[in-house]
Amino acid sequence: MHYGTLSLPARLFLLAWNTSRDKITGAPDLHLAVRAGALAELAQRGVLFEQDRIVTPVVGARTGDPVLDALAELVEQSRPRTWRGWLTHRSRTTLGAVREQLITQGYLRAERGRILGLFPARRFVLERAGHAEVLHAEALAVLRGGQPVAEVPQEEAALVVCAATGKLRTVVSGKDRRRYKDRLDELTDRAGGTSPELRALMSKLRDALGSAVASAEAARSSGGGGG
Repeated sequence: MHYGTLSLPARLFLLAWNTSRDKITGAPDLHLAVRAGALAELAQRGVLFEQDRIVTPVVGARTGDPVLDALAELVEQSRPRTWRGWLTHRSRTTLGAVREQLITQGYLRAERGRILGLFPARRFVLERAGHAEVLHAEALAVLRGGQPVAEVPQEEAALVVCAATGKLRTVVSGKDRRRYKDRLDELTDRAGGTSPELRALMSKLRDALGSAVASAEAARSSGGGGG
């Protein structure tokens, strides 16, 4: 299925949507997965690279996608950080920007309401459930071996790796993560294409995402919140 201008982080957002309940479920660390997807796409497009373990931008390089470009600009203007640092630094701003972008593109609709009849709030409704369902099916096919890894597009490989490592349970269960661990290792390599540097970068980004999610889970378990 062709998703037009949908970026990798936007597709990760849609993957987290439970179409039967019309809301996001089973994705407490979605902001981390979405930020990882944005970093991965910027790296695949040659906007970000790694130098001495530091995420380094190609100054002035842009993609034309406002969410990705906002992150590229933030990296340019901020102090040096590792992949782990960029996964957590203001990551919810990327999540919010992706949601607003999906509203603009017609994938979501925002409805105004009130919590307890008092406090203003917005409820989000998925307008294109069929797109999200096909996206889910395609991601599962990539994960479960629907085609040889060598034939999987780089961006699709990165999508599945971020969804699995970010623990988006609507599309990748814990059982699937364990069962297809070797496949996920291969997809991580595939996300880097033929470039040894990009393949190494994708592996480090996956490790950083796993570490960030584990830290967030530990914080929630201890009552300290997370993210």
